[in-house]
Amino acid sequence: MAAATPQTSQVERSDEGLILRGRLDGASVGRLWSEASRAAAEFGGGTLVVDASGVDYCDGAGAALLIALRQNRERAGGAYELRGLRDQLRTIVAMAEPSAEAAAPEPPRRENPFEALGRSTFQAFADLRTMVEYVGQLTLALASAVRHPRQVRGKDMMLVAEQAGIGAVPIVALIGFLLGLILSFQSAVPMRQFGAEIFVADLLGISLLRELGPLMAAVMLTARSGSAFAAEIGTMKVNEEVDALSTMGLEPMRFLILPRVVAAVLVVPVLAMVMNAAGLFGGALMFLSLDFPLVTYVNRITDAVRLADFVGGIFKALIFGIIVAAVGCQKGLGTGKGAGAVGLSTTSSVVTGITLIAIVDGIFAVLFYVLGI
Repeated sequence: MAAATPQTSQVERSDEGLILRGRLDGASVGRLWSEASRAAAEFGGGTLVVDASGVDYCDGAGAALLIALRQNRERAGGAYELRGLRDQLRTIVAMAEPSAEAAAPEPPRRENPFEALGRSTFQAFADLRTMVEYVGQLTLALASAVRHPRQVRGKDMMLVAEQAGIGAVPIVALIGFLLGLILSFQSAVPMRQFGAEIFVADLLGISLLRELGPLMAAVMLTARSGSAFAAEIGTMKVNEEVDALSTMGLEPMRFLILPRVVAAVLVVPVLAMVMNAAGLFGGALMFLSLDFPLVTYVNRITDAVRLADFVGGIFKALIFGIIVAAVGCQKGLGTGKGAGAVGLSTTSSVVTGITLIAIVDGIFAVLFYVLGI
């Protein structure tokens, strides 16, 4: 028998099991827990009877002790019986009992491969349908904005253009300069074997204005601004601000998406020209290091680059701008619940945007080849 404390909380062994007396609260249960568990474990076969008629008070800690005694006895394959506990205290124990779902969680079910394939296919078609609906709504909104320019919120558009355009000029110029410098250097090394270093200017001018300038500007804007669009609108979706706009009769397409798309369409061609200028400047430094005069560099570029190359690159930049903003906003609108969903939408916007840009750029390459541009 355990020695009584000033609170008279104690555990006694009996022929039928255990006898609990005194207060079962946070102050006494810590001391009684190991003693009661050890006594219950040493009890032989038959039904373990816990006599709680002498318990004056029981809180959550005491209820946890009684439940633990029962669970340990049942896991050992024995029977358990609680006697003498007052109805008020028995109610507390019942409230602390774990639910059936928590006590017996459903074992993880191994998914059938065909079931997983079917679910993925169904989700892919659902995403495709959502994308088609979104593209249709965006097309109608852009057509309406062309007919009625005042529908576009000018202040929002200029704010987005400032953040996505002016704020991106330094990093775009730096990447363009390094791109032109590296491309010229890597081209000059093999061309020197044939004495054709002078054609580095031709290669750099055509590749930058026709292909790399718009492509790299769009990729940079996707990583910098497309992800920001997805995060902003995704956070608004999580905070139910988008639903609030719809409840007030305001179209999210007009108030959230259209200003960002129009701003991106205006910004990406400008960034592409900044990328081209910085790349040509970097190439000029490399060309001068090859002991060629600057006038030769300028003449080679003006002779090699056609107006169609420059116009084709700017046109691609316009389309890339639409893709960057549209994908970022669509991923933001499709954000689920929770902060983690915002992160997933942001990541998905960057991956999807860059993938679509690469696909569209390949389509333009084939189209320009067929048209002889």
